[in-house]
Amino acid sequence: MNGFKTFVLMGLMTALAIWLGYAIAGESGMIIAFLIALAMNFGSYYYSDKIVLAMYRAQEVDESQAPRLHGIVRSLSQKAGLPMPKVYVIPTNQPNAFATGRDPRHAAVAVTDGIMRILNEDEIEGVLAHELAHVKHRDILIGTIAATLAGMIMMLRYFAFFFGGRDDDEGGGGLAMLVVFIVAPIAALLIQMAISRSREYAADAGAAEISGKPWALASALKKLQRGVQAVPSEANPATAHMFIVNPLSARGMVNLFSTHPSTEDRVAKLEQMHRA
Repeated sequence: MNGFKTFVLMGLMTALAIWLGYAIAGESGMIIAFLIALAMNFGSYYYSDKIVLAMYRAQEVDESQAPRLHGIVRSLSQKAGLPMPKVYVIPTNQPNAFATGRDPRHAAVAVTDGIMRILNEDEIEGVLAHELAHVKHRDILIGTIAATLAGMIMMLRYFAFFFGGRDDDEGGGGLAMLVVFIVAPIAALLIQMAISRSREYAADAGAAEISGKPWALASALKKLQRGVQAVPSEANPATAHMFIVNPLSARGMVNLFSTHPSTEDRVAKLEQMHRA
């Protein structure tokens, strides 16, 4: 169901982007919007992992530098049937983690200094299993494409502002421009958030399957939620969806526009899995 929902939402966002191109400049605008989407998605596919790791000053660590972390990642990767990903540490006190990479052969997992200090081994295992579930489900690629399409829709809005839309006699007009400037960007953001929340639930379930310890991930999520509220982050909102818990939670984001489901809901589902 989560996979079907993601497919439908991605289709809606792509259609919205192409319609915006049509509303701004007719059929030629539609073609240009489609080509821009292809180019941006191609760039995101190949370079987004390098960009986000550099953005957070993540440092790759080998087994001699982080034997405990490498051991957990290797064991979980074998259970999940995945190649061993690269392992990174982010120099920040906020406890968090994310995975990146366009496919399982080019994946990386990154954890912060803060997460290694507050979680026990079972909880770290639960978190890393969650990130490997994202890798297995190719959620990083899905999330990157969704973010790219949302960014493209915002860019088309600025094009409309500077160059105007189609004339009234061509079927454009005030209503179309109202949609371009107000409705479409909000719709794109809501769709992106819905995709992200859907993939988080799926990764939690995948983590429970990989590690066999849903209770450990539930315990970790409770600690991480308290941690991100206690230690504010300067994370870029465009990459917030990548983290296991929203690094911007301390800013009091409205749930409707949150990249993550509520921690309470996630914990409740995991505890239900544990009881089952």
